[in-house]
Amino acid sequence: MAVDIEPRPPLPPFTRDSAIRKVRLAEDGWNARDPLRVSLAYTPDSKWRNRAEFVNGREEIVQMLSRKWARELEYRLIKELWAFEGNRIAVRYAYEWRDDSGNWFRSYGNENWEFDEHGLMARRFACINDLPIREEDRKFRWPQGRRPDDHPGLSDLGL
Repeated sequence: MAVDIEPRPPLPPFTRDSAIRKVRLAEDGWNARDPLRVSLAYTPDSKWRNRAEFVNGREEIVQMLSRKWARELEYRLIKELWAFEGNRIAVRYAYEWRDDSGNWFRSYGNENWEFDEHGLMARRFACINDLPIREEDRKFRWPQGRRPDDHPGLSDLGL
């Protein structure tokens, strides 16, 4: 029996506007910090490289994100479109978080995404670097959850 897959617009091929929208939807999902909800934006057999970890499928996505957000407290993320073509999008991003000892970090990264025809991400390759910061140097200070529409993006913040 075939499984019906609910489309996740915007769908490829992407335009500049639809790619920007897809990036913001991904940012919003990750800022909600709900591993199961986030996993539903990916194909059931999605392939990831996240730092040095290789993740295959939604179950492993949920496990990896659960570990991540248990370790990276007060997580706040901003993503920005870098490039797009057809069914692929490249983004750059930064997120701030603290560890359980109160040490703050800003993590910088790039991701390459590939989507299926239903708008689900089939492949995600991420490179991430962590920079220790002082609490007073934080730039992402909105209440936990979705970044407010009027909060500056990465380019506006000079990141």
